[in-house]
Amino acid sequence: MSAQESMEHAEHAEHASGENRKIALLIAVLALFLAISETLGKGAQTESISKNVEASNLWAFFQAKSIRRTVVQTAAEGAKLITAPDDAAKAAVQKQIDDWQKTAARYRSEPETGEGTEQLAEKAKHAEHERDEATAKYHHFELASAAFQIGIVLASATIITGMIALAYISGLLTLAGLAMTILGAWWPHLLHLG
Repeated sequence: MSAQESMEHAEHAEHASGENRKIALLIAVLALFLAISETLGKGAQTESISKNVEASNLWAFFQAKSIRRTVVQTAAEGAKLITAPDDAAKAAVQKQIDDWQKTAARYRSEPETGEGTEQLAEKAKHAEHERDEATAKYHHFELASAAFQIGIVLASATIITGMIALAYISGLLTLAGLAMTILGAWWPHLLHLG
């Protein structure tokens, strides 16, 4: 090998080493973004499950209150059909009917405790909305994670193959992953995924 060839070989090796450092930095950045998107995704997934359980519990409570209200209203309606033999009995039956109707009205709306069927339905709808938002976030973060993972693989392949085009594709995937992470964090319903 001549001195000229040795110098060209050394220059090529130095150039490749510089490129490899850039690719290694790209891989490190991708791994960082992957860790962030995975963490955000798991948090969103946990929140989605939690809100789904909350909504289910609220709807079950709503159903229980509705059943109680129906039973009390039915009892009140049935008591109206009873013909009491004297005025005292009629007054007692009417008092019971009034009590049942008050109870049924309280089951329908109980703002002080928030446990009337109207309030429970509103709470359940709110929990469902929060669940849907968390699920949308989760889907965005999962897509971001996939983009970062594929980007890491392509950047690694660049080092092995020397095909710089793979590094550019990896860079594009990084931008796509960042976009999905940003959408997931601030605008999860913009793309209507999942």
